[in-house]
Amino acid sequence: MDTNFEAAPIPPPEPPSASPAPRGETIWGVARSLVIILIGVFCIRTFIGEATVIPTGSMENTILIGDHVFLDKMLYGPKVPYTPWRLPRIRKVHRGDIIAFHYPPNPAVMFVKRVIAIGGDTVRVVDGQVYLNGKLLVEPYVIHEDSVVPPLCLNFPPTVREIREYPDSDQLTATWAREMPHYIGHGGLHIPKGSVFVMGDNRDDSLDSRFWGFVPLQNVVGEPFFVYWSYNAPSHDWLNSSFEGQLRFDGSIFLNFIHKTRWSRIGKVFVRQE
Repeated sequence: MDTNFEAAPIPPPEPPSASPAPRGETIWGVARSLVIILIGVFCIRTFIGEATVIPTGSMENTILIGDHVFLDKMLYGPKVPYTPWRLPRIRKVHRGDIIAFHYPPNPAVMFVKRVIAIGGDTVRVVDGQVYLNGKLLVEPYVIHEDSVVPPLCLNFPPTVREIREYPDSDQLTATWAREMPHYIGHGGLHIPKGSVFVMGDNRDDSLDSRFWGFVPLQNVVGEPFFVYWSYNAPSHDWLNSSFEGQLRFDGSIFLNFIHKTRWSRIGKVFVRQE
C-alpha cells in the first residue's frame, strides 16, 4: 500500500544577524583624545622644539626681523618643568654658536644671540673689533651699519671711571655696572666658568652681554634650526603687545601676506660656525 508523504517545507535561511550600529564617540573618549594631544604638544614644545619669532634686528643679517624660526631644544638638556632636573646634554655650547636663552635680567623673555666667549676666555673690543684670548676674531657674519654707536659697542670693557660715567640712556644695567669691574683684568673681560658671553651680529645695534652681563649655561634653551616663515614688518609691529596693535597687525598680515612674505628665506637652515 502506497503511503503518500507530503514533503515538509524548508524554512528560508535566516538573514545574518546585523552588527550593532556603531555609537558616536563618548564625551570621555573625546576628552581623552584631547588630553593625549595636549600632552604630546607639551612634550614636543618642552623637550624637542619650539617656534618663535625674531622681533628685533640685533642678529641681522644672519636672522632678520620677522623670521619665524624653529628652535632645536634637545641639544642642551631641556629642563623638566616644575623640577630642578634636566635631560642629559647632547652637546656643549661652543664659541660661534647661535643660541636662544632666557634673558638673565628677565627670564620670561627669550633672546637669540651669538656666543663669542665661553668660561675661561677673555674678550675685548677695540674700535669695534673683537679680540678673543688676545687674538683678533674673524667674523664674516658681522655688520656695522649705525652712524651713532654707543661707547660700549666700540670699546669694551670700559674703565671703572667710564662705567660710573656711562649715560643711563645707553641701557647699561645697574646690576652689570656694579658686577663688571670684578671680571675686568689683564687682556679684557674674564668669562667665569658656567657662563657665556654673547653678542649680536648687528654689532652696533645689539643690547647684549656688553650691556647686561653673562648668560648662565642653565639659561640656554636651544639654537635656531631653520626658518619656517618670514614676514617683512618693522620691529615695533612685532613688539606691540596691546590688543588694538595686535589686531591691526594681524589685519595687515592678512592683507599683505603674499607680497610681504620673504619666500626665499623659508627653509633656511642655520649652519654652525665650526
